[in-house]
Amino acid sequence: MRIVSGNHRGRNIATPAGRNTRPTSDQTRESVFNILDHADWAPELDGAHVMDIFAGSGALGLEALSRGAAFCVFVERHPEALKAIRRNIDHFRLGSEARIHRFDATKLKLAPANRPAPFSHVFMDPPYNKGLWKPVLRRIVPYLAEDAVVMVEDSADVEIAPTGWEVLSDKVWGAARVAFLRASKS
Repeated sequence: MRIVSGNHRGRNIATPAGRNTRPTSDQTRESVFNILDHADWAPELDGAHVMDIFAGSGALGLEALSRGAAFCVFVERHPEALKAIRRNIDHFRLGSEARIHRFDATKLKLAPANRPAPFSHVFMDPPYNKGLWKPVLRRIVPYLAEDAVVMVEDSADVEIAPTGWEVLSDKVWGAARVAFLRASKS
């Protein structure tokens, strides 16, 4: 796996040992960021504060940082994944731009040091077919900027249309469904 675009384009991403994680493919990541670059509903990524939940290798957050995001919180709890994220942050020299939050995302609480500004982009790629993104959506609302976009990835056969969220875009690429959501104003 490599960074697709930006300052770190082409650099390898360390992935966790074992089979507990399923990194978002380079092609899917490229498609996700192409949508964010061109959609009129997407906030500007340059200078953004982003969160990568169920981070695994941290590929989505690293891609965002490479493309100009100012800050990323990586939320992960599995030891091998945490080691991979740390290796990647060190390898890319992103210590001041990244924080690792070792926590169960379904019970997420962020200390003020891990949220210096509201998050405009949240990337969520939990294990497929478990619905783990549902409780996380409720937990992240207080941390979001007004126009924030939340990307949720799950299995292609899973509907991602949660109550209280507007579906901005819904795409299927191979085995993956990716939906872009915004919290409803009401």
